[in-house]
Amino acid sequence: MRKEKLKELKEYMKELSTIKKIRKPEELIYEENGKPIKRKNFINIEKYDCLLQNGAIIPREKIVKNGKQGNAAIILPITEENKTLLVVQPRVFTKETVCIELPAGYIEDGESPLEAGKRELEEETGYVPTEMKVLASYYQDQGCSGAYNYSIVALGCKKIKDQKLDKDEYIRYFECSFDEALELVENGYITDIQSQFTIEKAKSYIYQKQSKK
Repeated sequence: MRKEKLKELKEYMKELSTIKKIRKPEELIYEENGKPIKRKNFINIEKYDCLLQNGAIIPREKIVKNGKQGNAAIILPITEENKTLLVVQPRVFTKETVCIELPAGYIEDGESPLEAGKRELEEETGYVPTEMKVLASYYQDQGCSGAYNYSIVALGCKKIKDQKLDKDEYIRYFECSFDEALELVENGYITDIQSQFTIEKAKSYIYQKQSKK
């Protein structure tokens, strides 16, 4: 990767890395309309006893995210200038505490994977695509969840607005060539399997598109 681009990327990683983690109490009580209520957690665990066809009963626990399944869209954006967009954001429980990834987010009720991908890309980067395609779909963690991921390629992306992030979101987006994104995977900078898989899955599709220009 070009030295100046790698320097830019490392500056984002340093900015968004975690200095210290402080664990909160297991049950946090706060006041709402003058009444104490339990904290509403984003992630909850549901417990089941599951009866199998062979008569066995097995205990299992299911992860529920914000009361939903947690299906997600992972987007590989290619701009009008043929650049790849990556994002850098805090991932406080990883070894590095910050990760370089593809834009991604949860699919809301009533949304298709492509609609969710377009929305998340626009929110995280301010870019919108002219063409999108689902490349593959797969379970996130089938041992404890039914959440399903969709790997999407987004072409002809154009910057139309600023980022629109949630209150606790801190995301920097980063432009590089697609070959440099592959290099970041090979050199251990992009470490999450969803981004790695989507980039690998997109190789032949992107190179075929580029060869036709």
